[in-house]
This record gives sequence, structure tokens and C-alpha cells, in this order.
Amino acid sequence: MGTSQSREDRITDSESEEDYEEEEEEEEEEQYDDASGDHQNPQSSSSTSSSGTHKSIDDIDAKLKSLKLKYNSRQQQPNPNLKNPVKLYLHIGGNTPKAKWVVSDKLTSYNFIKTSKINGDDDEDRDESDGGGGKGESWWVLKVGSKVRARVSTEMQLKMFGDQKRVDFVDKAVWALKFLTDEGYRNFVTQFQNCLFENVYGMEASEENKVKVYGKEFMGWVKPEAADDSMWEDAEDHNLDSTPVKGSQELMEEFEEAANGGVQSLALGALDNSFLVNDLGVQVYRNFNRGIHGKGICVKFDGGSYRSGVNMENSTPKKALLMRAETNMMLMSPANEGKPNATELKQVDIETGKIVTEWKFEKDGTDITMRDITNDTKGSQLDPSESTFLGLDDNRLCQWDMRDRKGMVQNIATSGSPVLHWTQGHQFSRGTNFQCFASTGDGSIVVGSLDGKIRLYSKTSMRQAKTAFPGLGSPITHVDVTYDGKWVLGTTDTYLILICTLFTDKDGKTKTGFSGRMGNRIPAPRLLKLTPLDSHLAGNNNKFHGGHFSWVTENGKQERHLVATVGKFSVVWDFQQVKNSAHECYRNQQGLKSCYCYKIVLKDESIVESRFMHDKFAVSDSPEAPLVVATPMKVSSISLSGRR
Repeated sequence: MGTSQSREDRITDSESEEDYEEEEEEEEEEQYDDASGDHQNPQSSSSTSSSGTHKSIDDIDAKLKSLKLKYNSRQQQPNPNLKNPVKLYLHIGGNTPKAKWVVSDKLTSYNFIKTSKINGDDDEDRDESDGGGGKGESWWVLKVGSKVRARVSTEMQLKMFGDQKRVDFVDKAVWALKFLTDEGYRNFVTQFQNCLFENVYGMEASEENKVKVYGKEFMGWVKPEAADDSMWEDAEDHNLDSTPVKGSQELMEEFEEAANGGVQSLALGALDNSFLVNDLGVQVYRNFNRGIHGKGICVKFDGGSYRSGVNMENSTPKKALLMRAETNMMLMSPANEGKPNATELKQVDIETGKIVTEWKFEKDGTDITMRDITNDTKGSQLDPSESTFLGLDDNRLCQWDMRDRKGMVQNIATSGSPVLHWTQGHQFSRGTNFQCFASTGDGSIVVGSLDGKIRLYSKTSMRQAKTAFPGLGSPITHVDVTYDGKWVLGTTDTYLILICTLFTDKDGKTKTGFSGRMGNRIPAPRLLKLTPLDSHLAGNNNKFHGGHFSWVTENGKQERHLVATVGKFSVVWDFQQVKNSAHECYRNQQGLKSCYCYKIVLKDESIVESRFMHDKFAVSDSPEAPLVVATPMKVSSISLSGRR
């Protein structure tokens, strides 16, 4: 269990200089030994003895200069004509006790270059630095001396330290730039953000273009310092139920069990059981206050256990949804390998251990596909009479009903091919590119899209979004929403975006964006990120996925934590801390506020999913229900302990 890395928080010049100089001394001593080996040269020794005189002062001076000794280099003054001067540091040692910053270049310069080449030498850069990238696609690259050449993107995980005139980032390693002046630091940050905007949207970062991208209502997302931040403070809950436990909080692993391999998804229950879906079937776990324990029961995907007789081993379900007081489970498998869209569902009766029905997605007599399914509301899986659920496809949002049009549950014995009834919804024109969705406690719906947009739909209409947030250019791969609908969490590959949906209407009433158009007083979102060091340790190909709030199903209760997965890391943020505008992470930042304060759970293999159990399983000495972490081979239960 760990926290965000403190070793990268501050660079102390004296220490890093000393480390650098010790290494430099070793190199120079080697150089000096090699160079001063003249006394072993027979030719030089004979000439000295024959003349009986020393070399001229000029010769000695030339010799000293050629050695580039440390005390000689210290006398050299920075080039006053050097453009964009910076000091470049490299982080070494990872997260080991020996981790430290070392000086890579005592004085170098940076430049933002527009290029259409993946790798280019200095000659090409000079030709392109005026903005001419040639024909075809071009993008901005940050070049620092001869050691860094990185495409400007969120993958760089740039972190700002305004009080230190410093930025950290990732480019095959973890680097830091320290600027000589405040003005130099601010100019760099502004240039970086402008280049990032142009790389993402393909247009210059002018005010006019920003209005085109975000709209006038959302200019606070571009200029957060001018946005209405009061809603973040107003939305902070001060009742006893949401007050964090005093003192530091530690993640403590309670137990870990083998999961029989091939785990694909995790379905947590709020009642007696939770479930893991793997290559063989559905494993049943018992819910306890300290986590989940295997019951030794597995509903196997056996061809003879359900009507169609098709062997599901060739099509492992990627999505599991609990229904009807958690006695039934809907399993959805992709129709084509590599694509998430499915044409049908399997319904499992957990009590009998049988897959009893195979449902088809159909509209107006035509087979259609679904990308995702979810419950009507945050707590509807606890309803024993539940017969409907929500469906999402690239350009569809709808509700499905397992009853026929007369209100009766369809009888599998008399129905040759059971078809789900499309009760309500809308088929949008192409271009919405829906990716994921979630529901609130009252049945409102949040939808995330490939273009980064996040749309809010009321429980009464799926045809038109009440509010559509523009996003920041990165595709939304997963969304979650609090039970009360006040907060939305969007997951992208490189960061999480936390949105406050509250606004004040013209009558002075506070509402959420699910119930009305938010107008122009929209709070700026906040970003949850890994530090550059943790991002580097997580691995180049690892991406954030599955960002969730902790789980409540009652009015008046507030979620306490947020969790997301990246590679072998489960990353946990304190929700109250993230909402606090005075939080230390937000000081000296330019642009949207980014929070880097989190706890890390590290596993020995990539994590499939991380979820908090229902808050009813929290115990008196913990501020939160256990965290369940599933990997392909194991499942762990972890408690968050509040030390007083």
C-alpha cells in the first residue's frame, strides 16, 4: 500500500548539485588520470629531462582548458543570449529508497516545434520551428536540448510547481525543468497549454477557436480562475455521515484469494453475495464487513445448462449486471472479437445455477446491438420485482423490458426466441459515439462519448440531453455518478475528470444539470491525475479505466472516496479532499485544478477492476466499506483504516 510519491515533490538545488558534482568528479578524475599519464610516456619524459625546464605557462593553460575541470567550468557564465534557458533534471531510482533527482543539464534551452516527423534531427527542427510542418498532419513537440523530444499531449502527465518555477513530465523517463524566472515559468506553461489545445483540436488556441470548441457557457473550463467555484464549497457536505475520519488513513489488506483464473468482470452485491465472471463461469462470494470470501460455488458455462446449448466458453461475458434483488444476473458477450457490441444477453438464475434465458436485442423487427447495459437506478438491483434495465449503443440510448407488452413476464417455454421490449429511448443520428453510461438514484442518466463529451439526461426523456459538457478532447471510456446526481466522474486514458453538476436557476433554486439547462455559471471541473513518476512506474501502455465513486443507495448519504485502475495500481482519492478548494494540491496551479493526493494499492499483475463494496459493509473503525480488487488470478479485500 502506498501514497503518491513524495520523492518528487521538491528538488533541492544544493543536494542535486552535490549528487551531480560527485558523479562529475569521478568522470573528471578519470579524464585527468588519462590526460596526466604523460609521465608514463617515454617521449615526454625524455624531453623534460634533457631540457631541464618546465613547459611554458601557455602550454599548461592550454592543457588545463582541455581537461574541462570542474573549478574551471564553474567560472563560466550563462550565455545571456540563450533563448528559453532552463535547468534539466532526471529522476533515477524509481520508487526505491535510493530514488533522487540528478542534474542532467545545468543549463540548456527548450523550444516548441511544429513537425510532421516522428523523429527528426536538429536541422529539421530549425526548419520547422517557425510553424511550418510541411504537408499533411503536423503537431507540436517539446524539445529540450538534445535529450528530450516529446509530442505535446496529456500522456506527458505534465505537473506544475508554480512556487518552485518547475514542471515535471514523462518522456521515456521522468524529467523536471526548472526555470530561471517566474516569467519564464509562466511563459512555458502558457505555450504548453496552447500547443496541447492545437494538437487536440487541430486549430490555433485563439479565444475565438476556444469558444467554438467549448461554447460560451463553458469558458470557465478554459479560464477556471474566472469560473464560479462557489458550488464546490456549497456542495461540500458537513453532516456527520460524510465527515472524514480524523487523522491519516491507511489502506490495509485483509485477505486475498485465488480466483481460478481468467477473471473478466466483477459484480458486487449489496445483499449476501458478490460475483466474479471468469472463463469458466460465475464464481460466488459471500459479503462480509471485512470484504468478500469465496463460497466454493461456481455457475459453470456448460452447454447443457441452458436452452440454446451453445458453449459459452468461446464467448466469455465481459459485462455482468445483477437484477431482481440480486437473484438474477444478466451476462453480455461481444458479438465480434475486439468489439464490445453485443446482439444478445444471457440471464442466469443464481439460485438454481442455470442460464435460463437467452434474450435478443431487437427494435421494430430488426436485430440491433448494445455496447453497454446498466440498472435503471443506483439501487434498483435490490428490487425483487425489477424487470427493466438500460441499454446503450454507439448511437442509441434506451430502456429494455423483460415483460411482454401486456405486462407479463415472457414465458421461455412458449417463446421460440425471447425478445426484449424497447420501452423507451432514442436512436440518434450518427456521430454521438456513445461509449459508456451510468444512472443516479432517481434514474437520471449520464453518458460519456468518444469525443470527450459528457451528456446528462433526465429520467423522463432520453431524446435530448439537459446538459452537454464539452469535455477536454480525450475519449471518455467510463463514467460514474453519485447517488444524488451532484457529481459526475469521467475516466480517460490519462486522467479522471470530476464535474460538479450543481447550478442556480433564475429563481435562485439550486438544481443539477440533469433537471435543467445549467446556463453560464458552470463550475470548472477538476482533474485527478497520477504524478509523472507514478505514471512512469505504471508503464507506457497502461491506461486509466473504471473510475468509480464508493457505493451508497440512500438519500442523504454521501460517497466518501473515488477509485480507478491503471496497470497494476488501484488508485484511491479522498472525495472530500478533492472537493476542498483550499487543498494544497491546487495552490500555484495554472489552468484546471489537478489533484495528486491519493493512495495506491499495488498488485503483482494487471488489475481487472477495483470497486468499493456497499457502504452497509463499513465497520465502526473504518471510514469506508472494503475495497475489492480483482486481477485475472486473484481477488483481494482491502480496508481503509482511519488512524486517530
